This record gives sequence, C-alpha cells and structure tokens, in this order.
Amino acid sequence: MNRSGSADLALLGGSIPAWLFDRMTRLSRPLVEAILLDYGPRGFLSRLADPFWFQSFGSVIGMDWNSSGVTTAVMSALKKALNPQAHELGLYVCGGKGKDSLQTPAELRAVGDRTGLDGEYLAWCSKLSAKVDNTAVQDGFQIYLHTFVVSSQGDWSVVQQGMQPNTAQARRYHWHSGTVRSFVEEPHSAVCGENQGQILNLVDRQAQPTQQGILALTREHPDKMLGEIKRLVLPAHREIRPENVDLKRLGSVLWLAHEHETHQFDDLLLLNGLGPRTLQSLTLVSEVIHGTPSRFSDPARFAFAHGGKGGRPFPVPTRVYDETIEALRSSVAKAKLGEPDKHEAIKKLTKLAQRAEQDFVPTDTLDAVLKKENEEAWKHGGRTIHGFAERR
Repeated sequence: MNRSGSADLALLGGSIPAWLFDRMTRLSRPLVEAILLDYGPRGFLSRLADPFWFQSFGSVIGMDWNSSGVTTAVMSALKKALNPQAHELGLYVCGGKGKDSLQTPAELRAVGDRTGLDGEYLAWCSKLSAKVDNTAVQDGFQIYLHTFVVSSQGDWSVVQQGMQPNTAQARRYHWHSGTVRSFVEEPHSAVCGENQGQILNLVDRQAQPTQQGILALTREHPDKMLGEIKRLVLPAHREIRPENVDLKRLGSVLWLAHEHETHQFDDLLLLNGLGPRTLQSLTLVSEVIHGTPSRFSDPARFAFAHGGKGGRPFPVPTRVYDETIEALRSSVAKAKLGEPDKHEAIKKLTKLAQRAEQDFVPTDTLDAVLKKENEEAWKHGGRTIHGFAERR
C-alpha cells in the first residue's frame, strides 16, 4: 500500500447552507477544468488521492477546515458540478453518502455502457475497495461514504470514509488506480485518520501468511504499520491557531494581494480590476490548481480564501467568492477557445507568491490577520449560518 497520509477528522455537526453549497459547486467546476487543461484527468485523479490536497481543496471552497464534513462536501460538490458534463470532461463521479454509496456499482456499469469501459470490472473494484476498508482493515471505523471517480481512459480514484461515533472521529481512505497492484496487498494511496493503536490489517504485506494460511490475527504496532505514510493530523478545535498555518506562505499571499497593484506585474495585467481581497482568494485557488504536493502540508491556510460557514476563521466573503468564481470561469472558457492569457495569468499568481515567499519575513501575527478579516467581513458580504456579518 503506497499510503500517503493519516489524519484526525473531527465529527462536527451541522449541514451546509444552500447559499454556500451552490457556490462550492460553481467554483468546483472551473477549478477542476483548470486542472484538466494543464494536467489532464490523471493529474486530477492523482490529486484526489492525496489527503493533503483533498483537505486543502475542501478548505478553499469554504468548508470547515478540519471537519469530516469536508469529505461529504467535496464529493457532493464534485458530483453535482462535473456529472452534467461528464462526457465532455472525461470524468464520472459515482457513489456518495449512506444509501447513495450502494448505487456505486450500478452507476459504474452505466458509465461502462456509455464509454466502452469494463463496467463490471469497475464495479468489482468499487466493491472490493469498500470491503477491504470495512472488513479487512479492522480499525474500528465503519464505512458510511463511498465515492468512485473514473476517467474515460479507465483511471480511477476512490475516496471513502468511516466513522467511530463513540470517539467522535472519522477516517478517510484514498485509493488510486495508478498505485494499486493488488487489492489484498497494501492497496491504498492514503489513509486519513488518527492512529488507533493496535489494529488488524489483513491487506498489509506482512499479513500474507494470514491470507494464505490460517485465520490467525496478525497484529502490528501502529508505528510499524503507519511508518510508510504521511500523516495528516487535524485537531478537533474549530479555530485556526498559529501552529495550523505556515505564516510565511500565508504572509506572502497577503503581501502579493494587498501590497501591490496588478499593473505592477506584467504577468497580471489581465487581472486588472480585481480587488486585493479577490486576488487573495484567487491566489490560494491558483495554488490548489497548480501547487506541488509539498505545498499542501497546512490545509488550514486555504481557509483564508473563503472562510467558513460557522464564521471560523471568518465569515464567508460572498462577494469575493462570486468574483473568484467568475474570474476562474471566464479564464477557463477563454482558454478553451484558444485564448489562454487569463488562464496563464491566474497560474502566475502561484509562482509570484512562491517567489515572494523565499525572502519573506512575516510581520503580522495570525491574530492580526484574523482580526482584520473579521472586522472587514461586512465589506465583502460576509455570511455565516447565523446571517450576514455586521459592521463593527
């Protein structure tokens, strides 16, 4: 199993308000399309299999940065955003939460009928991946969400999640067809969840004697089993604290967006007219599209694009969110028509922020950044589940 992560995911209550989920869906579509333009379906599926990128994606579209609800929100938004144009995009999102997860095999067979892929094989992969994480990896988490994303070329990723209600924790599992060699020998690309101590993992390579011989319980010390993977450990506290964010990375984004006009950079001339706060969000969105894996070690940083529905780290700036959607949507649309200049300008935001980061020394504290965002939330149409932000 080429595992890449382990994380705590807090089981936090609450649903996503319609005004936010609509924006999540409308941003997800051009965001994924931008990835497809530069990196293709395989590039998107490999990102989906990375738990750090996945959590960053959830944060940048405005979901609570450390909640298990990120998984449901991201996969629901992707399914609604991508499936209406699945044939054009070459990506099909199947499955979902609860009873919707049971429809995954039938949906995959339907995809096979439309694309010529082997739908029965895809359904088999879906069933077996769910079986492994629900039964063969006996870590105490019961699968309640199963999604399967497949490209028209037959590459796929699985994102599924289990919960432990007694401990108020969830564990997310990531699979990727590019790394799976066997469903009975270390198949995952990532497992996200808190270390549960000694567990029974019948798909670990060291459990082959158990698979082939008797049904003896093969127990491994968690440090030995999880030592191969990156661990994404997300705390249960809702607020973002200094230890959750790389202030040098965040500071360089704020510096680029707020201390310079776009006309000062030739590469950004096509973004003239966007305000500093929208540039801040667009820069973080750009990094989710173009960033390398090492850039996603602090997913909480991406919550500084569009905040969170509960007001943490600050209310969702709805006007900024809408401007970001339109900027990204129009750049993708023009790129499809052979006019990639605006798409390239948004791509340059990531490079400029990283260049500035090299010599950047943070001067503002996280508290100062949060105070400013919350005090100015009313200017940007700040909104939470409790209503619109008021002027302070």
